[in-house]
Amino acid sequence: MDYIHLNEMEFYGYHGVLPEETKLGQRFRVTVSLAVNLSEAGKTDELDKTVNYAAVYSVCQSVVEGKPLKLIEAVAETIADEIKRKFADKVFGVRVVLVKPDPPIPGHYASVAVEITRGRFV
Repeated sequence: MDYIHLNEMEFYGYHGVLPEETKLGQRFRVTVSLAVNLSEAGKTDELDKTVNYAAVYSVCQSVVEGKPLKLIEAVAETIADEIKRKFADKVFGVRVVLVKPDPPIPGHYASVAVEITRGRFV
């Protein structure tokens, strides 16, 4: 299995349970890993033999900057679903790490995050 990684994409969205999160918004960081077969792309040097990571970036951006959801779990699941749907012929599995760097909760921590894996990863 081969992998494509899009690391720490940053977007601004309005996801959250608390009213200030949906009104003021906040930053989100997304890392996506795709389980794919890159052998044909490597041999042919042709973009149509791989997954265009600019298109994957656009999927992530549209979800995070789109319709507000309450839970980051739901945001991550929506990203995974959209990637699986749009790239079903090439992507065997998708892993999404969604980081909320500044959640409105008291305490000292770097961030909160969820990680989900859908499909086949080896």
